[in-house]
Amino acid sequence: MAVTRFAPSPNGSLHLGHAWSAIVAHDLALGQHGERGGRLLLRIEDIDGQRSRPALAEEFRADLGWLGLTWEEVPAQSTRLASYAAAAGRLRQMGLLYPCACTRAELAGKAVYPGICKAHPPAPGERMAWRLDVDRATALTGPLTWVDELAGEQQARPDLLGDVVLVRKDPETPASYHLAVTLDDAADGVTLVTRGTDLFAATHVHRLLQALLGLPVPRWHHHALLLDESGQKLAKRRGSPSLADRRLAGEDGLALAQALRTGQMPGGIHMSQGLHQAP
Repeated sequence: MAVTRFAPSPNGSLHLGHAWSAIVAHDLALGQHGERGGRLLLRIEDIDGQRSRPALAEEFRADLGWLGLTWEEVPAQSTRLASYAAAAGRLRQMGLLYPCACTRAELAGKAVYPGICKAHPPAPGERMAWRLDVDRATALTGPLTWVDELAGEQQARPDLLGDVVLVRKDPETPASYHLAVTLDDAADGVTLVTRGTDLFAATHVHRLLQALLGLPVPRWHHHALLLDESGQKLAKRRGSPSLADRRLAGEDGLALAQALRTGQMPGGIHMSQGLHQAP
């Protein structure tokens, strides 16, 4: 029986893409009618600094109930900061993190961090992020693999993402997505990580972190994405219609959920094809 999770960030209302992800996770764990007997966890990922809006968590719960889903809620990320700091400290003691003072402007257009601060450490006192030294880390762990339920066994290639940030400069957002979700999934007993194919490549880094920190290794299920009429992923920042607006307008949430399950997309919405994999 799978234990999986739906983990939204309260920096904007949920939209159809979130509904699809939550439904996939729910049905993988419990089945449409609870016949699978697994568990769906709801985890609020609320450490996105000033962008996080606590009131949205209650809206999320109402949206999921409107879709007919059942879940168990686990502690929000804001309650877990000590575990993130402890893990970062452990990696630092292992010599696997280095400070980085580079700005977004300096890194614009660079898909992979070019190692500027690894070669030229920043001066003490500057506001710094901490990056994972992927070369040193992979030398320590040796070859690693992970399994996606749709794509099969994968050779871990964290080098494709480069030296990712694990500890951010902003004290209000202390841990990066990579560090926080890897630790959270282990703490919550997640056995199946369900998320979209846009995060497929991130799993290479998460598998490395699991090996470095001695964490259990789940399986993954990277589902297809819902796209708008222009072929772009639905996103809060582009004003994709919210579930809350649909719910408050009196739309039938159970019917919407069933339509998504059977591929009957609302006008202009379609599903991506294939998997977004790192080369």
